[in-house]
Amino acid sequence: MATLAVPVSSHDHIQGNESAPVTLLQYGDYQCAHCGLGYYLVKAVQDHYEGQLRFVFRNFPLVQIHPYAETAAEAAEFAGAHKRFWEMHDSLYENQRRLSLTLMFELADYHGLSVSDLQEALERHEFRPRIRGDFMGGVRSGVNGTPTFFINGVRHDGSYNFEDLVSAIDSRLDRARRAA
Repeated sequence: MATLAVPVSSHDHIQGNESAPVTLLQYGDYQCAHCGLGYYLVKAVQDHYEGQLRFVFRNFPLVQIHPYAETAAEAAEFAGAHKRFWEMHDSLYENQRRLSLTLMFELADYHGLSVSDLQEALERHEFRPRIRGDFMGGVRSGVNGTPTFFINGVRHDGSYNFEDLVSAIDSRLDRARRAA
């Protein structure tokens, strides 16, 4: 059973109730088609568990097969530095089929971010160390593909469909209730 090598911290991108009994963490790639489907799955799971779940996203760009994955992660991190991570994250997945530099600049503008500042940040690879840190933490946690989910620090090795993910989360919620 693989466990999370790098604990969730304030350094992470977190949505939801900070004191939720269950944390769902995803290592994802913005160009991965499976992650694109996983994006909608996570939204459905978040709706299902209103207030009982916090969601964490970490970057795991598979640069060998997805040429825009790391640049998209850099664009999301740039947005995060301006308190717009989740808006950019969602927009990248919702427009995944059009993923390109042009799209990233359009999304930056749409979200009220400076396109020229994004361009500079991409040229300097300003956010690459954070992305590579996420990636190496994933490798140390046993991640070898995307999407990979962890529930309360334990890798979810089942399929990533709604029913299986809900069943695994329900199991963790039941354990949390019994322990309380």
